[in-house]
Amino acid sequence: MPTAASDHPRPAPGSGVNDYDLVRTVCDLVADQPGDPAPLVEAEVRRLAPLCSAGDRALLAERAVAHLRGLGELDAYVRDESVDEVLVNAGHEIWIDRAGTLQYVGTLGAEGVDLLIERVLAPLGRRVDRTSPIVDARLADGARVCAVLPPIAVDGPMLSIRRFRRRILALDAFTDANGQALLRQSLVDRCNLVVCGATSSGKTSLVAALIGEVAPTQRLVVVEDTSELPLRHPHAVRLEARPPTVDGPGAIDLAQLVRTALRLRPDRIVVGEVRGDEVLALVQAMNTGHDGSISTCHANGPTDALLRLESLVLQAAPTWPLAAIRHQLARSIDVVVHVERHADGRRRITEIAEVTPPSPNGEMAGEMVTGPPLRSLARLDSAGELAIVAAPTRARR
Repeated sequence: MPTAASDHPRPAPGSGVNDYDLVRTVCDLVADQPGDPAPLVEAEVRRLAPLCSAGDRALLAERAVAHLRGLGELDAYVRDESVDEVLVNAGHEIWIDRAGTLQYVGTLGAEGVDLLIERVLAPLGRRVDRTSPIVDARLADGARVCAVLPPIAVDGPMLSIRRFRRRILALDAFTDANGQALLRQSLVDRCNLVVCGATSSGKTSLVAALIGEVAPTQRLVVVEDTSELPLRHPHAVRLEARPPTVDGPGAIDLAQLVRTALRLRPDRIVVGEVRGDEVLALVQAMNTGHDGSISTCHANGPTDALLRLESLVLQAAPTWPLAAIRHQLARSIDVVVHVERHADGRRRITEIAEVTPPSPNGEMAGEMVTGPPLRSLARLDSAGELAIVAAPTRARR
């Protein structure tokens, strides 16, 4: 049975039975005032609760500011740098993902998750209800929000807030010197890279680390469904997809954005995740001069990544012959990098593989029956080191 984690930051309980009413009163008084809400809230708390201790006033002010920012009781966890994701299950259970480990930390109080979701989405111009029970959005600080309501969420409303990682990890956080040298050489050679792995395996963080290795003189166009890539590159521009709304403008999907990216003079195109028709535009872009492009996909390994991309192309272009699809993938993708999250929460590269290109006559061994063949360049050995097993042969520059 899960127990609350008392050693983690918790939303302040306040000092009396009327704390909730006091917080709401303070919020009502400062809600329409411009500027940073923190000093305004502190002034109102001092005026309305002059007999409270300094500590109690600070706790009340913290709750009020959290309420105004929309996250309420979850604000303390979202602001905690050690927390990667905050989850609400069945409308009230709060779980956090810290260092790759899920921890139960308590339950929501009087407000409940319904009001919290409404407050989070209101400034974003988004809404969720029974007719449209799923919403995926981005907060102002870059955190990614996903909410699901009944009847889709059988046990009650669910909420996930994935924090925006401001700190960009270096390549050495994912692999040893062997892996770093291999990946840096792939970037220098302008190889097209696909990073694969499971959910929360570190794909996005690894792509951010790879982008950090790209020369500052190169122009990057980054395309994402929901912007979450932390960037420090001096010449990177971002495009974000727009979902459809019931009464607003139409959707702009990743396929449109990839085509738009081609007109923005990119040296490299970065697609946050391939999972739909945008795969066609990306694969064609990779094979039409935009060398060194990077993308990610969900897969259990390099071979599964290519098979998944193959199935996505087949869905987007059902009239294409399978051999032609595999031939196009083999000519477009050079290197596949697989990353996994280990039991201790660390995210590590477990394999780097090279796609064998088509032969000069355009055919590949075995008539490409099993998909584009792969050569493993490096894989994790029993000692936990990334052992180099073959030298790379593909290079575009």
